[in-house]
Amino acid sequence: MRPLTRRQLLALGAAGAGATAVGGAGLWLTTGPGPGSGHTGGQDLTEPQVLASRDRVLELDLTAAPARVQVGGQEANVQAFNGSLPGPTLRVRAGDTIRITMRNGLQAPTNLHVHGLHVSPQSNSDNPFVSIDPGGSFDYEFTLPGAHPPGTYWYHPHRHGHVADQVAAGLYGAIVVEDPDAVPVTRERVMVVSDLSLDANGNLAQPDQMQQMMGREGQIVLVNGQLRPQLRAAPGERERWRIINACPSRYLRLALDGQQLRLLSRDLGRLTVPEDVTEVVLAPGNRVELLVETRDGSSTLTAAPVDRGSMNAMMGGGNQSASGPVDLLSLAVSGSAGTDPGPVPEGRPLRDLRNEPVTAARTLNFAMGMNANTGMNRNMGSGTGMGSMMAFTINGRKFDPERVDETAAAGTVEEWTLTNSSPMDHPIHLHVWPMQVIQDGDRDVTKPTWQDVVNVPARSRVKVRVAFNDFPGRTVIHCHILDHEDQGMMATVQAR
Repeated sequence: MRPLTRRQLLALGAAGAGATAVGGAGLWLTTGPGPGSGHTGGQDLTEPQVLASRDRVLELDLTAAPARVQVGGQEANVQAFNGSLPGPTLRVRAGDTIRITMRNGLQAPTNLHVHGLHVSPQSNSDNPFVSIDPGGSFDYEFTLPGAHPPGTYWYHPHRHGHVADQVAAGLYGAIVVEDPDAVPVTRERVMVVSDLSLDANGNLAQPDQMQQMMGREGQIVLVNGQLRPQLRAAPGERERWRIINACPSRYLRLALDGQQLRLLSRDLGRLTVPEDVTEVVLAPGNRVELLVETRDGSSTLTAAPVDRGSMNAMMGGGNQSASGPVDLLSLAVSGSAGTDPGPVPEGRPLRDLRNEPVTAARTLNFAMGMNANTGMNRNMGSGTGMGSMMAFTINGRKFDPERVDETAAAGTVEEWTLTNSSPMDHPIHLHVWPMQVIQDGDRDVTKPTWQDVVNVPARSRVKVRVAFNDFPGRTVIHCHILDHEDQGMMATVQAR
């Protein structure tokens, strides 16, 4: 499949505003134009359907299947949950139970991962070893602890070997765990940032082996399935933006010119006091919540390129960022001044594992190297499949679902040193148990910093502590450059 030419990409940005959703009635579950339904620059941002829990339970059917939508005025064949790009937003509270009947309408096996939620990894909960065959279904049940941190989370497939393809195709959606301490805002917005590549016929362009090694970055960057949508607000308002980086490999350096930004949350929980920021960087899988204090004028949310390393040391490659700055959306602020929403209450203090005893320490090294007995020239055009040229490993081993790599005692705290011996950054995600960052390179982190995706820069290390609370069971730790995960940079972790 031929990728889009520069002329075709420019045509996307100039596509007319009259584009409409493709497909029969019921493709979009929201009233009016749905996410991904053909909005181009100048159209208002829309959000997916919101499904909220009732009486402490949220029950839904979720079907992963091909969908025909419009992206920037061009018809596109993607994959989506319930025909919506993104899928529906799930809104719950700590202590709730989410029951999902997952149906596979794809031609490949799949499953479901609730990214960042602190829930059991066993049985029919957040179990990455479940595999749903084409045409099959599986009944999931996720029960959140009563003290689950509030925050912005997300869901996506996690069937090993198919993760990057399925997320890149459009299979993702937001999860909001409500904050028990209400933050006074004029409005709240959920923004799922994703990227994809289409060929001239509107089909998903498949990455070549080099792109898989680097980690694919799509030619088109979307917000809620839309190309450069717009927002409107009055001056003096306060908005809460929940932003998810659902890109398979792209890092996002976000900035909003002309507006006051405060960081409220990163990945999970809340900062005790919001921090003034001019930009934030999201690795793949990261989320942030921003408070936007609106000021008169027009602003653009941009994603500047991030140098995530290169393959120069191995094969003469360049900086692993596929593009320059990307305009994600515009914000027009005008009219009469809004009402001051009032002070932001302090967030509840986060647990600090630096003050707790550590029962074990271990090191995990994330590495990329040439596969034994393979040559670059022979494999570059061989079509032998992903990973034939490079080995992606943790502690020298590629992922094996039948092997237990790390075993921790349930209820204990461990200190892990995540080292990266490769020339590219690796964003590391541990399922079920979030990580407290205590040292970044040689720099001590002096306040509780909790994340479930921790970026480990090239040729560097990050030290974290993990509390194996609440749940025994087996899950995974992996690189969230999803092509790297699919090629073997994943290991099993068991708490017992």
